[in-house]
Amino acid sequence: MNNYFRITGYEPTNDFCFILDCFGLYEQIWQFSSFLVKKGIKVLAVGSDEKFLDVNIAKAQEDKEHFILRANAKGRPENITQEIDGIKYQAIKVADKIYIPNREARL
Repeated sequence: MNNYFRITGYEPTNDFCFILDCFGLYEQIWQFSSFLVKKGIKVLAVGSDEKFLDVNIAKAQEDKEHFILRANAKGRPENITQEIDGIKYQAIKVADKIYIPNREARL
């Protein structure tokens, strides 16, 4: 079973956003997102590595005990257009890290 998940979140009280991965910590993505929602995080994008497409974020090693913080920044994440091999996608940018949450959604 593949359980590499990525979530982009926003914490409104302190006005910061992040890209967070987990690989091996949860069996299902809903468990990961539910944990964050309980902490007051607004979940903006979720996906497994079968759905998202990395632009400049390398996959992490399996870690069954920790989340992997890929990026964080003040404010909300940026929604940008990213072109790969002549195909335009809607992408998310946090600080200098970019990924495409849904490789099937082309512009």
